[in-house]
Amino acid sequence: MAMKSGVAAADKELSHSRPTEPELASIHTPDVHSPLPGPKAAQIIKQDEAVISPSYTRSYPFVMDHGKGNFVWDVDGNRFIDFTAGVAVLATGHAHPEIVKAIQQQAEKYVHMAGTDFYLPNAVGLAEALCRITPGDFEKQVFFTNSGTESIEGAMKLCRHHTGRPALIAFIGAFHGRTYGSMSLSSSKALHRTRFQPLLAGIYHAPYPNPYRPPFEVPTERLGRACVEYIEKTMFRHLVSPQEVAGIFVEPVQGEGGYVVPPDDFYPALRELCDRYDIPLVVDEVQSGMGRTGKMFAIEHWGVVPDVVCIAKGIASGMPMGAIVARKSMMTWPSGAHANTYGGNALAVEAALATIRLLESGLIDNAARMGEHIMRRVRTWPDRYPFVGDVRGKGLMIGVEIVADRQTKAFAPELRDRIVNGAFEKGLLLLGAGPSTIRFCPPLILDEQTADEALSIMEAVMDNLS
Repeated sequence: MAMKSGVAAADKELSHSRPTEPELASIHTPDVHSPLPGPKAAQIIKQDEAVISPSYTRSYPFVMDHGKGNFVWDVDGNRFIDFTAGVAVLATGHAHPEIVKAIQQQAEKYVHMAGTDFYLPNAVGLAEALCRITPGDFEKQVFFTNSGTESIEGAMKLCRHHTGRPALIAFIGAFHGRTYGSMSLSSSKALHRTRFQPLLAGIYHAPYPNPYRPPFEVPTERLGRACVEYIEKTMFRHLVSPQEVAGIFVEPVQGEGGYVVPPDDFYPALRELCDRYDIPLVVDEVQSGMGRTGKMFAIEHWGVVPDVVCIAKGIASGMPMGAIVARKSMMTWPSGAHANTYGGNALAVEAALATIRLLESGLIDNAARMGEHIMRRVRTWPDRYPFVGDVRGKGLMIGVEIVADRQTKAFAPELRDRIVNGAFEKGLLLLGAGPSTIRFCPPLILDEQTADEALSIMEAVMDNLS
């Protein structure tokens, strides 16, 4: 692809090597200098197809070699801007020196000692930090997990144990994971459930207040409350008694469902409902948490305090780590009622502690600032491109919904995929979300020059489609 004048030679020098921190500061553009996939990538893809499950959701033929900051290099030396952050995981970017140092120093001491059987000082420190940074001025306790779906599964068990009730409520369009309990809560795609029935019993789904695709014909400012009223007036009357509901699970911003931001009246009304019937409110912050939306947790945008927070992805900058943070009054389950082997692994704990330090030292503020910078430009796209139906988001969790027709809002998954693939060919990594949305979830270290370059690449691709 064409490179900006004055930096072409330097970029070429850096395209095959791992840049130092000073060198990285000068890189803001991709460098794709061979057909994709290149010969090395093509060979690995061929080997992959022979030995790795076809259930993985590969979008295009990117084969990772190394990453630094906002950029990744494939095995053929091509450099890409990463607007995926490993699916919203790498909050601090690729190979952040403080994260790498924290992992290395801990590895020299010990790699693992099961935290469910022994006492680990750094796990206590991380639990204290999580109790401090999660919403709510009350006593909390933490259970460590290895992933988002495991955090959800544990929270489901916790709610049932605490309340003694059997039923759970989630929302249409939600994605909470792919293991059986979390899959039963999810409803973003029928594919996730196909040939896996019967699912967990006692799960009910309510409409989610999607302002672009509202489930009820009410003004947007009333849509959130209308969805909550549906739970109380319809579901509690015809489907399940509130006295049988152990918890309501919700993503503050729906992730895999399409980066959907609800109207402002939704969470206050939902909190009121939960208080009225003494139902725990569980927020799934797996994708929206850890600074991504410009606040430590997305639910903070609405000033609502949940009873349980489920965390993973961005918590440890790429190390497998998750957590359930709940009111201490809920954590009454006895020893052995719930445990695991690797939760609170020492390397992941140190990465998480370093991640929190970096988030609180400026990355959350940067996510808010860079999100506003991107949105100023992206909000013009519906006027420029007839297939851009909606743009939405908070911080660096931004969705661009692609449609076949503005009037009908018909989904356009094939067109969405053409844009994503076209961006890849020009050196920008993107991912889809929902039926036909493109998600932006770059590292929270993103700078304006790199962001502008990424948006220019997308615009060049979309200009050719208009």
